[in-house]
Amino acid sequence: MGSLALKNITKSFGQVDVIKGVDLEVQDGELVIFVGPSGCGKSTLLRIIAGLEDASGGSIAIDSADVSSTPPSRRGIAMVFQTYALYPHLTVRDNMSLGLKQAKHPAAHIAERVDFASKMLSLEPYLDRRPAELSGGQRQRVAIGRAVVRKPKLFLFDEPLSNLDAALRVNTRLEIARLHRELGATMVYVTHDQTEAMTLADRIVVLNGGRIEQVGTPMELYNDPANLFVAGFIGSPQMNFIDAGLLGREDAKTIGIRPEHISIVPTNGDIKGRVSHIEHLGADTNLYLDCGDAGLLCARLFGEHQFEIDSELNAKFDETRVFRFDDQGKAIRRTP
Repeated sequence: MGSLALKNITKSFGQVDVIKGVDLEVQDGELVIFVGPSGCGKSTLLRIIAGLEDASGGSIAIDSADVSSTPPSRRGIAMVFQTYALYPHLTVRDNMSLGLKQAKHPAAHIAERVDFASKMLSLEPYLDRRPAELSGGQRQRVAIGRAVVRKPKLFLFDEPLSNLDAALRVNTRLEIARLHRELGATMVYVTHDQTEAMTLADRIVVLNGGRIEQVGTPMELYNDPANLFVAGFIGSPQMNFIDAGLLGREDAKTIGIRPEHISIVPTNGDIKGRVSHIEHLGADTNLYLDCGDAGLLCARLFGEHQFEIDSELNAKFDETRVFRFDDQGKAIRRTP
């Protein structure tokens, strides 16, 4: 389908630097997801790739061809927005085929592509309906279908599931995963939802303040974060951080431990805390301990557990899963 190469991409709005030198390569057929906090530049970077925003510096190549100065319509991309952007007066069939009609493709080719996309996305029963007659999930599938019919080199998704309710988000996420497998398409996807990122991506790009903090597979970022920011951003509930000195440790400035790697023991724990809050989730129990100067500690326990608020408990860390960070916030890599 299409590879993507970004070299030293920068973007400034007046005196504000939004993208600060991004280098990234996306391989043919990869699904790469941009994540990061609000204002980190992930949507701006996607719009630069699409040509909807001009980069202040750097170059963009799609399939090894420099498209930095190429209009969006000639970049071989298709973009799916969170707002669907469907024409309300057109039927599903006409919404999906409009781009090909405007490009003067033959009617037989258009019909073939719409038939292909509608079958792939289970839209055949809705082809003669208008957007107002569809659910939110169906409208989003139409928007995806409109991209599929164009057979682009590169699919770009800008938070496509954020307007859907929880059940529809899961179903549409599965649809996108299946679409990626069946098309073998190259996709770049922006989301604020790390569940989407962890379950969909071949690789995740973690952005912060207009820079890339780390790129890797979901489990690489989860098991081997490069720094405090990535360690705290990936994972829910997020990783606990404790000043190493409060634990009597001299091998790091900060200790990190994920909630699921903490157990509650009768004696000889790593730290004591008073129960301040309990979240009963059915399959899991999130237990929050007030550990004084060490702050609030979250332990994720499998199954249902009952504890008394204000009771004092001992928390034990799985030492094989403890993360260590230096005074610059960089991870101190484990020795093999």
